[in-house]
Amino acid sequence: MGFLSSPTLPAIPGVEDFQGESFHTSRWPKNLDIHRDFAGKRIGVIGTGATGIQTITAISEVADIKSLSVFQRTANWSAPLRNHKITPEQMAKHRANYDTIIQACADTPTGFLHQADPRKSLDVSEAERLALWDKLYAEPGFGKWLGVFKDTYTDRRANELYSAYMAAKIRARVRDPATAAALIPTNHGFGTRRVPLESGYFEAFNKPHVRLVDLQQTPIARVVGGGIETADGTLHALDVLIYATGFDAITGAFSAIDWHAKDGRPLVASSDTEEGSRAIWADHRPSTFLGVTVPAMPNTFMVLGPHQPFGNATRSIEKVVGVISDLLQHCKDNGITYVEPTQEAVEEWTEHVFECSKGALSNEVDSWMTGVNKNVKGKQVRSVARYTGTAQEFRRRCEECKNSGYKGLILA
Repeated sequence: MGFLSSPTLPAIPGVEDFQGESFHTSRWPKNLDIHRDFAGKRIGVIGTGATGIQTITAISEVADIKSLSVFQRTANWSAPLRNHKITPEQMAKHRANYDTIIQACADTPTGFLHQADPRKSLDVSEAERLALWDKLYAEPGFGKWLGVFKDTYTDRRANELYSAYMAAKIRARVRDPATAAALIPTNHGFGTRRVPLESGYFEAFNKPHVRLVDLQQTPIARVVGGGIETADGTLHALDVLIYATGFDAITGAFSAIDWHAKDGRPLVASSDTEEGSRAIWADHRPSTFLGVTVPAMPNTFMVLGPHQPFGNATRSIEKVVGVISDLLQHCKDNGITYVEPTQEAVEEWTEHVFECSKGALSNEVDSWMTGVNKNVKGKQVRSVARYTGTAQEFRRRCEECKNSGYKGLILA
């Protein structure tokens, strides 16, 4: 279904009043060329999450735009990905090593090439901490997010130290101290939300045509025909308004379809609606077996749905497709036409998902990873919708189910 595929717009008055061109980043106009079509125009971007950071960086490099206004709702941590063009020789080398790379991904908890340093942050000297952090920061890839000390995202002091290191990097890259301070998050530590990685994002704010509008200081009052009016009365005149305002994550794609169980209950509904108390996933709180099957919905199988690993999504999809394919082959070989999880299996798996999430600092932060989206009804409180156990443990439990003859499933 795609756990980041259902876009959301902010609950701001006047969104439909804007007279210029406007769109959500996930609905990017097919033939839009930013270098051609944005020349001489005043561009506004609301949102500084993963998509916003990519969009802002790309637009900031358009030499002929009149201005780029970045409307930041909440500051986000970000770190350099250090992307670069791959030469034919490098590509040939990667292709020759696909099997090795894929196996290396299979051996890590998140399905990526990187895995955490086995040491704890406070068990080493400051010099040793800085040596690892400097090494990871200088390298390309996800290491500065996933290769840090193993307690970085579970120990508060460890996270504070690494967050301070990353904050210093932002200050070093952004010339204006006030802008740098506004870009540094104060409501969550590094890695406790999904970390957008970037290639030149912070340097964009050193360009004369790029300005940051900190909505924590001056919130948006309304969108008007000619741009955005903030609470201090300022009109930010715009020709193009881009909403990089994220998605109704994980369960949002399921909300887009009118799913109903065999007994008529809806799959997803908010508790303040007529059907909310009857919904299988009331207030978007999922219950599944292995993240693949849903109670009371026979012959329904999910790929990249709730309670599945969301690390390296490609590797996760690959495993889940294998699980479903094996199950369907078993059904074909044995004349089975009905598959549904038992309530006991659903409760046990859902409890396991909850247990895996305990101790993570991300549980203390509102984000799509904890089920919160202030623009979606029923998503105002935190929930556990991701499988945060290791990819190896997920695979082990799936194999255990298969080898038991699919214990936990009603097959008929």
